[in-house]
Amino acid sequence: MIRLYRFLRPYQLAVSAVVVLIFLQTLSMLYLPTLLANIVDYGIARRNSSYIEHTGLQMLAVSAGGMICALVAAFFSSQVAAGFGRDVRSRIFARVESFSLRELDRFGAATLITRTTNDVTQVQMVTLIILRMMIMAPIMAIGGIILALGQDRPLTLVLAVAVPILVLTIVLIGRAAFPLFGLMQTKLDRLNRVMREGLTGIRVIRAFNRVDYQTRRFDDANTDLMQNAMQVNRLIAFLFPAMMLIMNLTSVAIIWFGAVRINSGGMQVGALIAFIQYAMQIMFAFLMVSIMFVMVPRAAAASVRINEVLDTEPHIVDPSRPETPGSARGLVEFRDVTFSYPGAEQPALEHISFTSGPGEVTAIIGSTGSGKSTLIHLIPRFYDVDAGSVLVDGVDVREMSQEELRAKIGLAPQRNVLFAGTIADNIRFGKQDAGEGELQRAADIAQASEFIAGMDGGMDAIVAQGGSNISGGQKQRLSIARVVLRQPEIYLLDDTFSALDFRTDARVRAALKRETAAATLLIVAQRVATVMDADRIIVLDEGRMAGMGTHHELMRTSEVYREIVSSQLSPEEVA
Repeated sequence: MIRLYRFLRPYQLAVSAVVVLIFLQTLSMLYLPTLLANIVDYGIARRNSSYIEHTGLQMLAVSAGGMICALVAAFFSSQVAAGFGRDVRSRIFARVESFSLRELDRFGAATLITRTTNDVTQVQMVTLIILRMMIMAPIMAIGGIILALGQDRPLTLVLAVAVPILVLTIVLIGRAAFPLFGLMQTKLDRLNRVMREGLTGIRVIRAFNRVDYQTRRFDDANTDLMQNAMQVNRLIAFLFPAMMLIMNLTSVAIIWFGAVRINSGGMQVGALIAFIQYAMQIMFAFLMVSIMFVMVPRAAAASVRINEVLDTEPHIVDPSRPETPGSARGLVEFRDVTFSYPGAEQPALEHISFTSGPGEVTAIIGSTGSGKSTLIHLIPRFYDVDAGSVLVDGVDVREMSQEELRAKIGLAPQRNVLFAGTIADNIRFGKQDAGEGELQRAADIAQASEFIAGMDGGMDAIVAQGGSNISGGQKQRLSIARVVLRQPEIYLLDDTFSALDFRTDARVRAALKRETAAATLLIVAQRVATVMDADRIIVLDEGRMAGMGTHHELMRTSEVYREIVSSQLSPEEVA
């Protein structure tokens, strides 16, 4: 957790102010019992009203000063803790945004969300407590012991017995609770994952009448988290009564032995009152330590998880000296490319070689799991190849900056992603400064204008989170419009025609062909009708190229392609 506190450097002045203010507040709290003892022993006992008034005014002034210090310290410490939490969340988000798909797959969305929200909140709360209690507790404990010794040395033997018992109780309970706090965060991840799956897959769950099953999954995860929390709470529930018992027994012992000391003439009443106050302050200091023992273990577990994200270096980074492409625009080349996913037994792609240039349409077809989407993802460098190279405009993508590479590319992914906002906002995601005319033109090319006009508000119609209020075909057309608006050198359309009817499919492809006449177009498709007119068709089978050429060439040379065609078209259509 200490490593995270490097994010406090911008707040060094505020932290210093909090330290000084808490120090002054603690001194005022330590000084008040002495003033009270003086009033009792020298004012009331001697009936000296002027001394009582003078000392009483001192107590009021000290109390007011301590209160002001406490209020200002609370203000600054709250600002520091809130700013610290904001900075840590921003740093985690920036780190996650730099991750390649490999790191994102390794962590998972549910745990990354938990670490950015719940874990940071835990550390932020502890930071607020540390800024106040961690400074106040040792000063109050040490100062209280010194001043208690000044009031009556023999009576401090009571504290010499009580304090070690108190410390031992805190340490034993803290050691038992620490592992449970780390486990609690893991179980919270599981609960979030089940919750996320239940919400995103609600249609499938209801369609298969699996609501009860999903409810049981959530209940199991929820109960598991509850049981872990109950174990922790049992320990914490034992801690505070045990501490209060020790504190009350200490008070009784002090009053008992103090009364004996007063009766023998070795101690005054005011000194006993002050001693009790100092004993309570010492005990209160250890109570604050126990509160930190309750919260620090969970925050420590959370900080380990946060640091794990911050310490993870992205697998894909920009080269130290990026190369700039030459005069070529939109040229894509695969040279004997082989790629495997982490932990996979077999390569997802193996010995893939082809070239696609401006003005050409390259289609990629194959069975499910043959590596079509994987091939597309290697071009914008979502993953790095294991062997061979992927070149864009004559430069290996690993030698280009990611920003420059992706500025050349427009991608419509297989899983269409829409963001909460308006239709215009989603299309403009491809080009933020696009005007209304450009938006309309992109929608026309994607054959989306008709359904957009029919929505309430047109381009200003609201899109729900994830696009849940529009159909799959409409999502695909908006994704295509987003790419068209960008006007990239390379178009990557990953199975973006699957939800379109044949008529709309043909119209979109015809419009795209005119739009992309000077660009490179790569299409992943399942339908033979979608790829038949392509300049080049690449047939993939279990990660290998099973053929490459035009439709007519492949009908003669590729058995895999003929099987795909015969499974979709009748003999008359094939002829």
